[in-house]
Order: sequence, then C-alpha cells, then structure tokens
Amino acid sequence: MSQAETTRSGLEGVRPDRAATIGSAGGRQLSSRGDGRRGRRGRRGDPHAMVPPAEFTSYYGRPVVKAAPWTNDIPAYLFLGGLASASSVVGACADLTDRPVLAQGGRLTALGAISLSGYCLIHDLGRPARFYHMLRVAKPTSPMSVGTWVLAAYGPFAGLAAVAELPGLWPRALRPFARLTGRAAGLIAALVAPAVATYTAVLIGDTATPAWKEAAPYLPFVFASGAAASAAGMGLIAAPASEVGPVQRLAVAAALAEVGSVHWMEHRMGLSAQARHTGRAGVVNRVASALMLTGAALTAAGRRSRLLSAVAGLALLSGAASTRFATFEAGQASAKDPRYTVVPQRERLDRDKPATS
Repeated sequence: MSQAETTRSGLEGVRPDRAATIGSAGGRQLSSRGDGRRGRRGRRGDPHAMVPPAEFTSYYGRPVVKAAPWTNDIPAYLFLGGLASASSVVGACADLTDRPVLAQGGRLTALGAISLSGYCLIHDLGRPARFYHMLRVAKPTSPMSVGTWVLAAYGPFAGLAAVAELPGLWPRALRPFARLTGRAAGLIAALVAPAVATYTAVLIGDTATPAWKEAAPYLPFVFASGAAASAAGMGLIAAPASEVGPVQRLAVAAALAEVGSVHWMEHRMGLSAQARHTGRAGVVNRVASALMLTGAALTAAGRRSRLLSAVAGLALLSGAASTRFATFEAGQASAKDPRYTVVPQRERLDRDKPATS
C-alpha cells in the first residue's frame, strides 16, 4: 500500500501502488536473463521519483467535515443576542442606581436586539413553525434545546421591561404599577441574560467544525466580553454625560477583556487557530481587534466629549459584531480544509499512544 503521512503542510510521501512502475519506484528489478521473472534480490528505488509533490485535499477531494449550511443570519443572530442580554444587565443596573435615561436606553435596546435576533434565527430556519416545534421538547443535553428555552424565558421579560419604559402607552392610573412591573421584569431578564449571551458559544462549540470545536472552552468568555462591550457601546451613544460614567468604565474593561480572551483562545486552539488569521476571517478578525482597541482608547480619551463617546460606542458595536463574523468565517473555512480535521486527530493519537520501552 502507499506509505503516506499527513502533516501540517499536507500529505507527504505519496506513492500510488497501481501507478508505480516496476523497478523504478519500489518494485523489484527484473531478472537479468530477460525472461520477465523477478530476481531473488530486489532493490527499492526512490519513492518520490515517480510522483510529483502532492497537495493533500481529502478522500476523492471531499472535505472530511461538512460545513454548516448557515448564512450570515447566524453571526448576526450571535451578535444581536449578546447585545440584547448585556443591555438588559446595563438597564437593570441603571434602574437600581437611578439613571433613568441609561435604563430606558438599555431596555429598549434589549427588546430591539432580541427581536432582530429572533428574526435572523427564524429566517435561517426557513419557517417560523420550526422554532415553535423546538419548544415541544426540553432536552438538557442539547445546547439547541436549552438555548431555545432560554430565549423563550428571556424574551417576554425583556419586552415587558422595555414597554414599561414608555409611559405614554399606559393610562395615568396604571403608570406606577407599570413602573414596578417593569423593574421586576427587568431584573428577571438581567438574571437570565448571562445564559443568553453565552449559550450560542456552547451551541457552535458542540459541532464538529474544527475551529469551533477546538475553541469551545474559550468561546463563552469571548462572547460574554463582546456582549458587554457592545452594550457599553450602545450606552455611550444613548446616555447623557451625567449618567455615562459606569458605562465608560465597562466599555474599556470589556473591550480589553474581549481582545485578551480572543488572543488566549487562539493561543490554545492549536492548528485550527490558523483559520482565524487567513482569508476573509483573518481580515475581519484584525478589523475586530482594531475597532475594539480604538473604542477603548476613545472612551478613555473622551470622558467629557459627547462626540467622542458616540464614536467610541460605534467602534465597540462594530468590533463586537466583527468578532462574531470572524468566528463564523473561521469555522466555515476550517470545515472546508481537511488539514484542520486530520492533523489534530493524528496528533491526539500520537499523544495518547503508550510509551514503548
């Protein structure tokens, strides 16, 4: 059989047996008598003499792992869910510390973002009934099932908290009741929010896609810090200077945390981290880091400037969204290149082999 070895650079040492010429690439020499019979002593030639350097693709040119049949609806869904969840936390904290404009902005952002997130999910599923069918089953071992129920629990409370921030929709006699109900609903939504921000990381990490599977232990930290940065960015845009102080501190801390957690994740991913630095994913990943650092710098420099705060907020929102899209593109690219599947498997097998004396 052909003696080939899969390495980080591809398949090496390829020698197809059926195409090998006897006596020149591994066969035995013919007898000097010229009768076509093999001599008793053969001699192996250079195994690389017959075959040009081969580029490893996969069995019959097919990828080992099938790429997820998802469109850009999914990274948008990942970003918007994180923005909604962290905005609920910002709104609840602002409500408890008597910052009404920031509270209103956070809760209205949460409602708008979770509504758009649900639209992106349903649009990718193809039919709204599919989301309803997922609610017919509760399976704790399935990230998809758990995530569906988390969204179902979070959405109504986030919506009620947001509607309570619009006093014009309530009769005058019911406004005190709406205020109390909105605060309670906002606190419940804030308690569910961390699960909304991170369950999508568990969901994509549970797939066979190499760049997502290898990053599974670290993606929740990336998604949570990115969600906090995006919510802080929205707060910088919406809140007046008298209420923006806590959001500015959150923006700087969350932006640095996301950049740091991405680098930590890439350092621990092994070979699959290359998918985040090449092609479209590499470009978007570099843009995401630049936007996050720019947003943090502008936030620190423009504490008293309304304009700089708004620009910093836009940079943070764009950076968080770019990180989600970079993660999505890296996963799709790693699924199409079989190196990211085969090489880590071979390395794990070699590592798990018992030592021989």
